[in-house]
Amino acid sequence: MAQTSFVANVAAFRVMLDGTDLTARFAPRLISLTLTEKRGGEADQLDVVIDDSDGRMALPRAGARLSVALGWASGSQVVPGLIDKGSFVVDEVAHDGPPDRITIRARAADFTSAGRARREQSWRATTLGAIVTEIAQRQALEPHIAPALASIAVPYLAQSREGDLALLKRLGREHDAVATIKAGRLIFARIGAGVTASGRTIPTATFRRQDGDQHSYTVEKRDEATGVTADWHDRASARKHSVTAGTAGKTRKLAKVYASEDAARKAASAELGRAARAPRKLTLAPALGRPDLHPERRLKVVGFKSEIDASSWLIAEATHRLDGNGGLVSTLLLEAA
Repeated sequence: MAQTSFVANVAAFRVMLDGTDLTARFAPRLISLTLTEKRGGEADQLDVVIDDSDGRMALPRAGARLSVALGWASGSQVVPGLIDKGSFVVDEVAHDGPPDRITIRARAADFTSAGRARREQSWRATTLGAIVTEIAQRQALEPHIAPALASIAVPYLAQSREGDLALLKRLGREHDAVATIKAGRLIFARIGAGVTASGRTIPTATFRRQDGDQHSYTVEKRDEATGVTADWHDRASARKHSVTAGTAGKTRKLAKVYASEDAARKAASAELGRAARAPRKLTLAPALGRPDLHPERRLKVVGFKSEIDASSWLIAEATHRLDGNGGLVSTLLLEAA
């Protein structure tokens, strides 16, 4: 009976700097490459450490654009191929030693500095979709907004000394949604909706106990509140009113007083959604790196305790680390979906 030969698992990467492929130059010098992918509203971060003991490597300029792909070159236990992880702008370069080395820190490039510039603007009698579309177009991004969110009426919204990125984060919190900026597209969807940059549904991945080196499961004391209450101020009657998301009984109250009943109701609903995800968290460390796993992708786990397997999990943060010896590892932070 023929035996299947074992092929070593060897990681691979590609690095482009301002359109020039530097992979061949980086490969023999690479000490580490670490990519941390975060939920929308927070920029992904890339850290690259390069050996410069012979002094022959040039320092990249701040503002240069790095494009990175990660994956596997070969291996009996992996699927060979590279996965594009996006573009990053270099915002910090360090040189230290001996032995001399260069450390490059870059952050996701899709939202430019203009997205952080503070602005003064207001909208009246519009929709959430129209606001997000205007922000996307202002940042030269293609908008992709979930229909259920796009149709939400917005009687009034003020952007006061607030950048576009900060405003998107605020809108996300108010609607239990997330603004994700990938490949030149601004995706605004409910947390856990799991859609690609083109709007297609991301398939749920499966993670088996034997696939991992370590795991950590924690359960926080569950908030026994059955609902969330928010106050709003009625300018016509000069009176304060309350609305509750969920069921009456033991409710949690938000500190902020909102400008309308609609805004208060949405804030209460968003907080109720966050509270439902908070009590259970799971950290996974795959034995072999999984650059195909990223934030907002759902994960089904198998082979753990029954309480863990029974949950639907959502990736909140993913870190991928490549070393100079051909190894690739990942760490996944998940929350109950």
